[in-house]
Amino acid sequence: MPDLLLELFSEEIPARMQRQATDDLQRLVCGALADKGLTYEGAAAHATPRRLALHIAGLPGRQPDTREEKKGPRVGAPEAAIQGFLKSAGLASIDEAKIEKDAKKGEFYVAVIERAGRETIEVLAEILPGIVKSFPWPKSMRWGKASTRLDALRWVRPLQSILATFGTEMETPDVVRFSVDGIESGDVSHGHRFMAPAPFAVKRFDDYVPALEKAKVVLDAARRRDIVLHDARNLAMALGLELVEDAALLEEVAGLVEWPVTLMGAFDESFLSIPPEVIRATIRVNQKCFVLKRPDGGLANRFVLVSNIEASDGGETIVGGNQRVIAARLSDAKFFYETDLKTKLEQRLPKLDNIVFHEKLGTQGERVKRIAALAGELAHPVGANANKAMRAAALAKADLVTEMVGEFPELQGLMGRYYAAAQGEDAEVAAALEEHYKPQGPADRIPTSPVSIAVALADKLDTLVGFWAIDEKPTGSKDPYALRRAALGVIRLALENELRLPLRDAFAAAQWPIWCAARTPLRELVTSEVNRVASDLSPNGATTLSADAEAHLRRDIEKQLHAVGREAGAEAPSPAAEIFLRETLPPLLAANAADLLAFFIDRLKVYLRDRGARYDLIDAALGASASAQSREGSAQMPDDLLTITRKVEALGKFLDTDDGKNLLAGFRRAANILKIEEKKDGAGAYEEPHHPNLRMELPEHKLAAAIKRAREETSERLDKENFESAMQALSKLREPVDDFFEAVTVNCDDPKVRLNRLRLLAELREAMLQVADFSKVA
Repeated sequence: MPDLLLELFSEEIPARMQRQATDDLQRLVCGALADKGLTYEGAAAHATPRRLALHIAGLPGRQPDTREEKKGPRVGAPEAAIQGFLKSAGLASIDEAKIEKDAKKGEFYVAVIERAGRETIEVLAEILPGIVKSFPWPKSMRWGKASTRLDALRWVRPLQSILATFGTEMETPDVVRFSVDGIESGDVSHGHRFMAPAPFAVKRFDDYVPALEKAKVVLDAARRRDIVLHDARNLAMALGLELVEDAALLEEVAGLVEWPVTLMGAFDESFLSIPPEVIRATIRVNQKCFVLKRPDGGLANRFVLVSNIEASDGGETIVGGNQRVIAARLSDAKFFYETDLKTKLEQRLPKLDNIVFHEKLGTQGERVKRIAALAGELAHPVGANANKAMRAAALAKADLVTEMVGEFPELQGLMGRYYAAAQGEDAEVAAALEEHYKPQGPADRIPTSPVSIAVALADKLDTLVGFWAIDEKPTGSKDPYALRRAALGVIRLALENELRLPLRDAFAAAQWPIWCAARTPLRELVTSEVNRVASDLSPNGATTLSADAEAHLRRDIEKQLHAVGREAGAEAPSPAAEIFLRETLPPLLAANAADLLAFFIDRLKVYLRDRGARYDLIDAALGASASAQSREGSAQMPDDLLTITRKVEALGKFLDTDDGKNLLAGFRRAANILKIEEKKDGAGAYEEPHHPNLRMELPEHKLAAAIKRAREETSERLDKENFESAMQALSKLREPVDDFFEAVTVNCDDPKVRLNRLRLLAELREAMLQVADFSKVA
């Protein structure tokens, strides 16, 4: 069967765009073919810096013929309806339609539309120009004389030629003839820009790949990556060194060269006094080179570069040029590092007051003060030294105003650790300056030092509570402030370090300073309160506060807001401000905290599900606490992440046992009976305890005793958070439940006995709901 070969040859395509471009090209062309009824056996797209290529194998030579029956109006319908039918069906007259009969609708017209399939090469010539013209580059350009036309072709870089051939292995392929903005398709490709620039003719994909190789172009990006990695490892091994592998850099370099040639360079050993991460960042960012390390793990004064040309001098000139640039860059980095060391981190803190974190949440300086106070609050729960935690939090953002981080923002935190250690800060404090940003993703490591944990939690909680306060929450796929990542970081810090972290307490510790900093919510609340006071003073609803009185009330409320949680012995607020602080603001804070907690629970579900936990078990574990609290009149979502997780794990293990499975079946049977009967007797009909004297059968006595014992044992063990033991206590219900349903008729003729048995089943349901909401188990 025929194959399609398509190549779009242009100036250099940015490496970061190549992978997505190949996916888009394959998706668009294959999708368009499928829409035309053309199937294929396989497709693969490739990219080099100067071309996108697509090979589709096993296409049919032509579209299949199609036959469609189009139902029309009834016989005798108005002329307008008939004419509309003829036009839509492509018929010249109604005589070309056939008449069919329906028992209900009578006779109606049917048009049989038969279309002969077109040649595939014609279909390709029709769909390819549109795909090229509308190709979804993240950034594109117009060029040349046509660049002033609004309808001119836009491409990532100037498009130079189009190769498009279609045919079988047994015949000479045909060129798919079309034109895009004056560029005619053909059967010519081009090799390496410098080593083989001459054009050459191409027939099919099997000829195309070796022809490119001969012209010094490796088409497959994966093969270019393998060449770079293999050759770089060999160069390092020859010197007794090891390549510091970097997958992202390898991907980028493979997108910068069509014919990879690896070379070894060196730099002055004196630069090794700079932190190794700085050396690596300098060489990586500026020259796209790999660094090497010695057997002892320290960096070597060598680097591997990847050239796009086989130089006549063996690459000596290329290496020399890179060495000069790297030497200059490292010299700058060394100057930045040594200059930064001359200024203490704490002396840099005033500069943070000039950096806006967010217009509604204040400056970085204000934020650092909040994080330091919160880290002190969190120190005890995580087992950290409060003074160290506050010190680390106070210095955590100081490196943002250093020369080195200004040059390499990706080194923030890391440079703070180096500077803190060099300036004599405590080792735990210095480590926290780097680690408080972690984890930054699901694969990132988490801090384990208590001081680092306290600061990391404070940093993330301040961010989350802050953006919730100003109503900047994630919506759909949009999360510009990475709040989902921050919540996941808190979850991982708590669970993987086995920390008890009641989230409501943490939110409360963070909220007051946040709400004082959150300018817009504060201003809105104060304005609302001023208006309320003015309305209360005027029975007719007209404002009677003078301008001076309104300004005085506004200042009083704002002053008291800023004093709460900050200064002991603050002046007593005015009655209006006191009412505002006591009655107006707390419900708003509580609602905000509840919404943020729900967000955390959703993130926890995602985290546990990714680790194999069943989604329904998470809901069941959460539902038990909520159900119990609801019966007590204080329904609240549980907020201790570690407790929730351990309960989910225990519930999963329990339901994997035969006792768990059978007891779940018994629960469902009891719950279904109660649900049906409650519709007859009314909700709450079975809330009273059953009467022992109305137990008629032995299984009733056994079940009642088992329920009483299970309640006592599970309650005691749940209080101690021994969830596995609580599940074991619950498992003792299995046999009495099985015997009860086997021997006892719940809906017996005696109404009193029936009611008593239903109340006994209600007690069984409540006993199990005390442990988990089994109704949510799938």
